[in-house]
Amino acid sequence: MIGISKLYCGTVEASDPLRYGRKAKELPSHLLQFSADKKPIVVWNCTRRCNLACVHCYSQSANRTYENELTTEEGLALLDDLGEFGIPVVLFSGGEPLLREDLEILIRRAKERGLRAVISTNGTLIDEAKAKVFSELGLSYVGVSLDGMQITNDKFRGVPGAFEQAIAGIRACKKAGVKVGLRFTINKRNVADVEDIFHLLIDEDIPRVCFYHLVYAGRGTKLQEEDLDRDETRRVVDLIIDKTAAMHQQGLHKEVLTVDNHTDGPYLYMRMVKEQDPRANEVMELLKMNGGNSTGIGIGCVSWDGQVHADQFWRYHTFGNVRERKFSEIWQDTSDPLMAKLKDRKSSLQGRCATCRFLEVCNGNFRVRAEAVTGNLWAPDPACYLTDEEITGPKI
Repeated sequence: MIGISKLYCGTVEASDPLRYGRKAKELPSHLLQFSADKKPIVVWNCTRRCNLACVHCYSQSANRTYENELTTEEGLALLDDLGEFGIPVVLFSGGEPLLREDLEILIRRAKERGLRAVISTNGTLIDEAKAKVFSELGLSYVGVSLDGMQITNDKFRGVPGAFEQAIAGIRACKKAGVKVGLRFTINKRNVADVEDIFHLLIDEDIPRVCFYHLVYAGRGTKLQEEDLDRDETRRVVDLIIDKTAAMHQQGLHKEVLTVDNHTDGPYLYMRMVKEQDPRANEVMELLKMNGGNSTGIGIGCVSWDGQVHADQFWRYHTFGNVRERKFSEIWQDTSDPLMAKLKDRKSSLQGRCATCRFLEVCNGNFRVRAEAVTGNLWAPDPACYLTDEEITGPKI
Protein backbone atom coordinates (compact mmCIF):
# COMPACT_ATOMS: atom_id res chain seq x y z
CA MET A 1 0.00 0.00 0.00
CA ILE A 2 1.58 3.25 -1.19
CA GLY A 3 0.06 6.48 0.11
CA ILE A 4 0.31 8.77 -2.91
CA SER A 5 -1.26 11.71 -1.10
CA LYS A 6 0.78 11.05 2.04
CA LEU A 7 4.10 10.86 0.22
CA TYR A 8 3.84 13.09 -2.83
CA CYS A 9 1.67 15.79 -1.26
CA GLY A 10 3.43 15.74 2.09
CA THR A 11 0.44 15.04 4.34
CA VAL A 12 2.67 12.70 6.40
CA GLU A 13 6.21 13.36 7.59
CA ALA A 14 8.80 10.78 8.68
CA SER A 15 8.55 12.08 12.25
CA ASP A 16 4.81 11.33 12.47
CA PRO A 17 4.98 7.53 12.99
CA LEU A 18 8.03 7.95 15.21
CA ARG A 19 5.96 9.93 17.72
CA TYR A 20 3.98 6.74 18.39
CA GLY A 21 7.03 4.52 18.57
CA ARG A 22 5.81 2.93 15.33
CA LYS A 23 3.67 0.54 17.40
CA ALA A 24 0.73 -0.83 15.43
CA LYS A 25 -1.78 -0.71 18.28
CA GLU A 26 -0.95 2.94 19.03
CA LEU A 27 -0.65 4.39 15.53
CA PRO A 28 -3.63 6.23 14.02
CA SER A 29 -5.11 4.33 11.10
CA HIS A 30 -3.56 6.60 8.47
CA LEU A 31 -0.06 5.81 9.82
CA LEU A 32 -0.55 2.08 10.35
CA GLN A 33 1.44 1.10 7.27
CA PHE A 34 4.56 2.59 8.89
CA SER A 35 4.46 0.35 12.00
CA ALA A 36 7.64 -1.43 13.06
CA ASP A 37 6.10 -4.49 14.73
CA LYS A 38 4.01 -5.43 11.65
CA LYS A 39 1.35 -7.34 13.51
CA PRO A 40 -0.81 -8.45 10.60
CA ILE A 41 -3.95 -6.81 9.40
CA VAL A 42 -6.24 -9.83 9.11
CA VAL A 43 -8.58 -10.16 6.15
CA TRP A 44 -11.39 -12.46 7.24
CA ASN A 45 -13.40 -13.73 4.29
CA CYS A 46 -16.33 -14.31 6.61
CA THR A 47 -18.50 -15.68 3.79
CA ARG A 48 -17.89 -16.82 0.24
CA ARG A 49 -21.38 -15.96 -0.97
CA CYS A 50 -21.80 -12.79 -3.06
CA ASN A 51 -24.69 -11.13 -4.86
CA LEU A 52 -22.46 -9.98 -7.75
CA ALA A 53 -20.31 -11.89 -10.26
CA CYS A 54 -17.09 -9.88 -10.67
CA VAL A 55 -14.72 -10.99 -13.43
CA HIS A 56 -11.63 -10.57 -11.20
CA CYS A 57 -12.97 -12.19 -7.99
CA TYR A 58 -10.11 -13.89 -6.14
CA SER A 59 -12.56 -16.03 -4.11
CA GLN A 60 -14.56 -17.08 -7.18
CA SER A 61 -17.77 -16.30 -5.31
CA ALA A 62 -21.34 -16.86 -6.48
CA ASN A 63 -24.79 -16.07 -5.12
CA ARG A 64 -25.37 -19.38 -3.38
CA THR A 65 -24.93 -20.96 0.03
CA TYR A 66 -21.50 -22.48 0.71
CA GLU A 67 -20.87 -25.30 3.14
CA ASN A 68 -18.50 -25.28 6.11
CA GLU A 69 -18.30 -21.54 6.87
CA LEU A 70 -17.23 -20.60 10.39
CA THR A 71 -20.18 -20.44 12.78
CA THR A 72 -20.96 -17.41 14.94
CA GLU A 73 -19.31 -19.08 17.92
CA GLU A 74 -16.21 -19.96 15.92
CA GLY A 75 -16.07 -16.43 14.55
CA LEU A 76 -16.30 -14.93 18.02
CA ALA A 77 -13.47 -17.19 19.21
CA LEU A 78 -11.35 -16.06 16.26
CA LEU A 79 -11.94 -12.40 17.11
CA ASP A 80 -11.11 -13.03 20.78
CA ASP A 81 -7.77 -14.51 19.71
CA LEU A 82 -7.03 -11.68 17.27
CA GLY A 83 -7.68 -9.14 20.01
CA GLU A 84 -5.45 -10.95 22.49
CA PHE A 85 -2.71 -11.30 19.85
CA GLY A 86 -2.71 -7.53 19.31
CA ILE A 87 -3.96 -7.47 15.73
CA PRO A 88 -4.54 -3.80 14.80
CA VAL A 89 -7.29 -4.28 12.19
CA VAL A 90 -9.73 -6.98 11.13
CA LEU A 91 -11.16 -6.52 7.66
CA PHE A 92 -14.48 -8.28 7.11
CA SER A 93 -14.55 -9.36 3.48
CA GLY A 94 -16.09 -12.07 1.35
CA GLY A 95 -17.72 -12.76 -0.95
CA GLU A 96 -20.02 -10.03 0.25
CA PRO A 97 -19.80 -9.73 4.05
CA LEU A 98 -23.22 -8.06 4.37
CA LEU A 99 -24.78 -11.38 3.36
CA ARG A 100 -23.61 -12.84 6.66
CA GLU A 101 -26.57 -12.55 9.05
CA ASP A 102 -24.47 -12.28 12.22
CA LEU A 103 -22.14 -9.56 10.89
CA GLU A 104 -23.31 -7.02 13.48
CA ILE A 105 -22.57 -9.47 16.29
CA LEU A 106 -19.10 -10.07 14.91
CA ILE A 107 -18.31 -6.38 14.47
CA ARG A 108 -19.45 -5.69 18.01
CA ARG A 109 -17.13 -8.39 19.38
CA ALA A 110 -14.22 -7.05 17.33
CA LYS A 111 -14.71 -3.61 18.81
CA GLU A 112 -15.00 -5.05 22.32
CA ARG A 113 -11.63 -6.74 21.82
CA GLY A 114 -9.96 -3.48 20.81
CA LEU A 115 -9.78 -4.19 17.10
CA ARG A 116 -10.35 -1.63 14.38
CA ALA A 117 -13.17 -3.12 12.35
CA VAL A 118 -13.27 -2.47 8.60
CA ILE A 119 -15.55 -3.79 5.87
CA SER A 120 -14.72 -4.46 2.22
CA THR A 121 -18.01 -4.54 0.33
CA ASN A 122 -19.57 -4.00 -3.06
CA GLY A 123 -21.84 -1.47 -1.34
CA THR A 124 -25.04 -2.59 -3.04
CA LEU A 125 -26.68 -3.84 0.16
CA ILE A 126 -26.02 -0.77 2.32
CA ASP A 127 -29.12 1.31 3.04
CA GLU A 128 -29.62 4.11 5.60
CA ALA A 129 -30.69 1.68 8.32
CA LYS A 130 -27.61 -0.50 7.83
CA ALA A 131 -25.31 2.52 7.71
CA LYS A 132 -26.81 3.79 10.97
CA VAL A 133 -26.03 0.45 12.60
CA PHE A 134 -22.45 0.66 11.33
CA SER A 135 -22.16 4.09 12.91
CA GLU A 136 -23.55 2.86 16.23
CA LEU A 137 -21.12 -0.06 16.21
CA GLY A 138 -18.16 2.27 15.68
CA LEU A 139 -17.09 0.73 12.38
CA SER A 140 -13.79 2.33 11.39
CA TYR A 141 -14.14 2.28 7.62
CA VAL A 142 -16.21 0.95 4.74
CA GLY A 143 -14.37 0.31 1.47
CA VAL A 144 -16.77 0.13 -1.47
CA SER A 145 -15.57 -1.54 -4.66
CA LEU A 146 -16.24 0.34 -7.89
CA ASP A 147 -14.35 -0.72 -10.99
CA GLY A 148 -15.33 2.08 -13.30
CA MET A 149 -18.18 4.40 -14.01
CA GLN A 150 -21.69 3.06 -14.57
CA ILE A 151 -21.43 1.05 -17.81
CA THR A 152 -17.89 -0.17 -17.15
CA ASN A 153 -18.56 -1.12 -13.54
CA ASP A 154 -21.78 -3.01 -14.22
CA LYS A 155 -20.16 -5.07 -16.98
CA PHE A 156 -17.15 -5.76 -14.76
CA ARG A 157 -19.35 -6.80 -11.83
CA GLY A 158 -21.83 -8.79 -13.85
CA VAL A 159 -25.05 -7.21 -12.53
CA PRO A 160 -26.93 -4.25 -14.06
CA GLY A 161 -27.56 -1.45 -11.58
CA ALA A 162 -24.58 -2.33 -9.37
CA PHE A 163 -23.03 1.12 -9.84
CA GLU A 164 -26.09 3.09 -8.74
CA GLN A 165 -26.68 0.76 -5.80
CA ALA A 166 -23.06 1.19 -4.68
CA ILE A 167 -23.31 4.98 -4.93
CA ALA A 168 -26.49 4.83 -2.82
CA GLY A 169 -24.57 2.79 -0.23
CA ILE A 170 -21.76 5.35 -0.19
CA ARG A 171 -24.25 8.18 0.34
CA ALA A 172 -25.92 6.27 3.17
CA CYS A 173 -22.56 5.82 4.93
CA LYS A 174 -21.72 9.50 4.55
CA LYS A 175 -25.11 10.51 5.93
CA ALA A 176 -24.58 8.26 8.96
CA GLY A 177 -21.09 9.65 9.57
CA VAL A 178 -19.28 6.44 8.64
CA LYS A 179 -15.94 6.92 6.88
CA VAL A 180 -16.22 5.47 3.39
CA GLY A 181 -13.98 5.21 0.35
CA LEU A 182 -13.57 3.59 -3.04
CA ARG A 183 -11.66 0.49 -4.15
CA PHE A 184 -10.78 0.31 -7.86
CA THR A 185 -8.88 -2.58 -9.53
CA ILE A 186 -7.01 -1.30 -12.59
CA ASN A 187 -7.00 -3.30 -15.84
CA LYS A 188 -7.40 -2.74 -19.58
CA ARG A 189 -11.21 -2.78 -19.31
CA ASN A 190 -11.44 0.19 -16.99
CA VAL A 191 -8.20 2.18 -17.15
CA ALA A 192 -9.94 4.84 -19.26
CA ASP A 193 -12.27 5.50 -16.29
CA VAL A 194 -9.52 6.38 -13.79
CA GLU A 195 -9.76 10.12 -14.46
CA ASP A 196 -13.55 10.01 -14.01
CA ILE A 197 -13.07 8.34 -10.63
CA PHE A 198 -11.29 11.50 -9.45
CA HIS A 199 -14.28 13.55 -10.61
CA LEU A 200 -16.52 11.16 -8.68
CA LEU A 201 -14.46 11.72 -5.52
CA ILE A 202 -15.09 15.44 -5.81
CA ASP A 203 -18.73 15.29 -6.91
CA GLU A 204 -19.75 12.86 -4.15
CA ASP A 205 -17.31 14.26 -1.55
CA ILE A 206 -15.70 10.85 -1.00
CA PRO A 207 -12.60 11.19 1.18
CA ARG A 208 -10.54 8.20 0.06
CA VAL A 209 -9.74 5.96 -2.91
CA CYS A 210 -7.49 2.92 -3.23
CA PHE A 211 -6.34 1.96 -6.73
CA TYR A 212 -5.49 -1.75 -6.79
CA HIS A 213 -3.17 -3.37 -9.29
CA LEU A 214 -4.45 -6.68 -10.65
CA VAL A 215 -3.38 -9.86 -8.83
CA TYR A 216 -3.60 -13.11 -10.78
CA ALA A 217 -5.70 -15.23 -8.43
CA GLY A 218 -9.14 -16.83 -8.59
CA ARG A 219 -11.09 -15.51 -11.59
CA GLY A 220 -8.40 -12.82 -11.83
CA THR A 221 -6.08 -15.51 -13.21
CA LYS A 222 -8.13 -15.55 -16.42
CA LEU A 223 -7.94 -11.74 -16.52
CA GLN A 224 -4.14 -11.81 -16.61
CA GLU A 225 -3.99 -10.99 -20.32
CA GLU A 226 -5.99 -7.84 -19.60
CA ASP A 227 -3.47 -6.49 -17.12
CA LEU A 228 -1.64 -3.31 -18.16
CA ASP A 229 1.80 -3.59 -19.70
CA ARG A 230 4.73 -1.69 -18.25
CA ASP A 231 4.25 1.50 -20.24
CA GLU A 232 0.50 1.55 -19.57
CA THR A 233 1.11 1.06 -15.86
CA ARG A 234 3.60 3.93 -15.73
CA ARG A 235 1.10 6.20 -17.49
CA VAL A 236 -1.76 5.41 -15.13
CA VAL A 237 0.43 5.76 -12.02
CA ASP A 238 1.58 9.17 -13.30
CA LEU A 239 -2.06 10.10 -13.92
CA ILE A 240 -2.97 9.11 -10.35
CA ILE A 241 -0.09 11.17 -8.97
CA ASP A 242 -0.99 14.18 -11.13
CA LYS A 243 -4.69 14.10 -10.25
CA THR A 244 -3.93 13.69 -6.55
CA ALA A 245 -1.57 16.67 -6.61
CA ALA A 246 -4.11 18.77 -8.52
CA MET A 247 -6.80 18.08 -5.91
CA HIS A 248 -4.48 18.99 -3.06
CA GLN A 249 -3.50 22.22 -4.79
CA GLN A 250 -7.22 23.06 -4.88
CA GLY A 251 -7.52 22.40 -1.14
CA LEU A 252 -9.26 19.04 -1.68
CA HIS A 253 -7.23 16.83 0.63
CA LYS A 254 -8.46 13.42 -0.48
CA GLU A 255 -6.51 10.33 0.58
CA VAL A 256 -5.24 8.44 -2.47
CA LEU A 257 -3.41 5.14 -2.29
CA THR A 258 -2.18 2.45 -4.66
CA VAL A 259 -2.22 -1.17 -3.58
CA ASP A 260 -0.76 -4.54 -4.59
CA ASN A 261 2.28 -3.31 -6.52
CA HIS A 262 5.12 -1.97 -4.42
CA THR A 263 6.96 -0.82 -7.53
CA ASP A 264 4.84 2.31 -7.11
CA GLY A 265 7.02 3.38 -4.16
CA PRO A 266 10.37 3.49 -5.99
CA TYR A 267 8.65 4.94 -9.05
CA LEU A 268 7.20 7.78 -6.98
CA TYR A 269 10.59 8.40 -5.35
CA MET A 270 12.39 8.52 -8.69
CA ARG A 271 9.84 10.95 -10.03
CA MET A 272 10.38 13.23 -7.03
CA VAL A 273 14.16 13.06 -7.51
CA LYS A 274 13.72 13.96 -11.18
CA GLU A 275 11.52 16.90 -10.17
CA GLN A 276 14.18 17.95 -7.61
CA ASP A 277 11.59 17.75 -4.87
CA PRO A 278 13.32 18.53 -1.54
CA ARG A 279 11.12 15.93 0.19
CA ALA A 280 12.43 13.00 -1.88
CA ASN A 281 14.80 11.70 0.81
CA GLU A 282 12.11 11.94 3.49
CA VAL A 283 9.76 9.98 1.24
CA MET A 284 12.41 7.27 0.92
CA GLU A 285 12.59 7.06 4.72
CA LEU A 286 8.81 6.57 4.86
CA LEU A 287 8.99 3.92 2.15
CA LYS A 288 11.59 2.06 4.21
CA MET A 289 9.27 2.21 7.22
CA ASN A 290 6.49 0.87 5.01
CA GLY A 291 8.71 -2.08 4.18
CA GLY A 292 7.20 -3.17 0.88
CA ASN A 293 5.12 -6.29 0.34
CA SER A 294 4.11 -7.82 3.67
CA THR A 295 2.39 -11.06 2.63
CA GLY A 296 2.86 -13.43 5.56
CA ILE A 297 4.14 -10.56 7.72
CA GLY A 298 1.89 -7.51 7.95
CA ILE A 299 -1.17 -9.02 6.30
CA GLY A 300 -2.82 -12.40 6.67
CA CYS A 301 -6.07 -14.06 5.73
CA VAL A 302 -8.61 -16.34 7.35
CA SER A 303 -10.91 -17.99 4.86
CA TRP A 304 -14.63 -18.71 5.28
CA ASP A 305 -13.79 -22.27 6.34
CA GLY A 306 -11.15 -21.23 8.88
CA GLN A 307 -8.07 -21.86 6.75
CA VAL A 308 -5.17 -19.46 7.35
CA HIS A 309 -3.39 -18.07 4.29
CA ALA A 310 -0.44 -15.73 3.75
CA ASP A 311 -2.83 -13.25 2.16
CA GLN A 312 -6.26 -13.30 0.54
CA PHE A 313 -4.86 -14.28 -2.88
CA TRP A 314 -2.93 -17.35 -1.76
CA ARG A 315 -5.72 -19.90 -1.25
CA TYR A 316 -3.99 -22.98 -2.56
CA HIS A 317 -1.60 -23.02 0.42
CA THR A 318 -2.82 -23.09 4.00
CA PHE A 319 -0.79 -22.93 7.20
CA GLY A 320 -3.52 -24.42 9.39
CA ASN A 321 -7.11 -23.96 10.45
CA VAL A 322 -8.45 -21.81 13.30
CA ARG A 323 -10.83 -24.63 14.19
CA GLU A 324 -7.79 -26.66 15.22
CA ARG A 325 -5.28 -24.03 16.38
CA LYS A 326 -5.52 -20.35 17.17
CA PHE A 327 -4.58 -17.89 14.44
CA SER A 328 -1.92 -16.42 16.75
CA GLU A 329 -0.24 -19.83 17.06
CA ILE A 330 -0.42 -20.60 13.35
CA TRP A 331 0.93 -17.19 12.37
CA GLN A 332 4.00 -17.43 14.59
CA ASP A 333 4.82 -21.03 13.63
CA THR A 334 7.69 -20.95 11.15
CA SER A 335 8.06 -24.73 10.94
CA ASP A 336 6.30 -24.43 7.60
CA PRO A 337 9.13 -23.58 5.14
CA LEU A 338 6.93 -21.19 3.13
CA MET A 339 5.91 -19.21 6.21
CA ALA A 340 9.54 -18.98 7.29
CA LYS A 341 10.70 -17.79 3.86
CA LEU A 342 7.89 -15.24 3.50
CA LYS A 343 8.85 -13.65 6.80
CA ASP A 344 12.47 -13.34 5.66
CA ARG A 345 12.35 -13.69 1.89
CA LYS A 346 15.19 -11.55 0.57
CA SER A 347 17.71 -14.41 0.37
CA SER A 348 15.20 -16.55 -1.57
CA LEU A 349 14.42 -13.99 -4.27
CA GLN A 350 15.90 -14.63 -7.70
CA GLY A 351 16.73 -12.73 -10.86
CA ARG A 352 16.54 -8.96 -10.92
CA CYS A 353 14.55 -8.88 -7.67
CA ALA A 354 17.55 -10.26 -5.77
CA THR A 355 19.87 -7.47 -6.92
CA CYS A 356 17.40 -4.59 -7.15
CA ARG A 357 18.56 -1.43 -5.40
CA PHE A 358 15.01 -0.89 -4.12
CA LEU A 359 14.67 -4.28 -2.44
CA GLU A 360 14.38 -2.74 1.03
CA VAL A 361 11.31 -0.72 0.01
CA CYS A 362 9.65 -3.34 -2.21
CA ASN A 363 10.51 -6.66 -0.52
CA GLY A 364 10.12 -8.59 -3.74
CA ASN A 365 6.58 -7.47 -4.53
CA PHE A 366 3.90 -10.16 -5.09
CA ARG A 367 5.04 -13.78 -5.05
CA VAL A 368 1.59 -14.95 -6.21
CA ARG A 369 1.97 -13.06 -9.51
CA ALA A 370 5.48 -14.42 -10.02
CA GLU A 371 4.32 -18.00 -9.56
CA ALA A 372 1.19 -17.53 -11.70
CA VAL A 373 3.24 -16.38 -14.70
CA THR A 374 6.52 -18.34 -14.34
CA GLY A 375 5.70 -21.30 -12.10
CA ASN A 376 8.56 -20.15 -9.85
CA LEU A 377 7.52 -18.68 -6.52
CA TRP A 378 10.74 -16.69 -6.15
CA ALA A 379 11.07 -15.33 -9.68
CA PRO A 380 10.73 -11.56 -10.29
CA ASP A 381 7.19 -10.20 -10.13
CA PRO A 382 6.16 -9.69 -13.79
CA ALA A 383 4.15 -6.60 -12.79
CA CYS A 384 7.32 -4.70 -11.85
CA TYR A 385 7.48 -1.93 -14.42
CA LEU A 386 10.92 -0.50 -13.65
CA THR A 387 13.68 -0.97 -16.23
CA ASP A 388 16.90 -2.87 -15.55
CA GLU A 389 18.74 0.44 -15.66
CA GLU A 390 16.45 1.97 -13.05
CA ILE A 391 16.94 -0.83 -10.53
CA THR A 392 20.72 -1.14 -11.00
CA GLY A 393 23.02 0.43 -8.43
CA PRO A 394 23.81 0.39 -4.71
CA LYS A 395 20.99 -0.68 -2.41
CA ILE A 396 18.93 2.23 -1.12
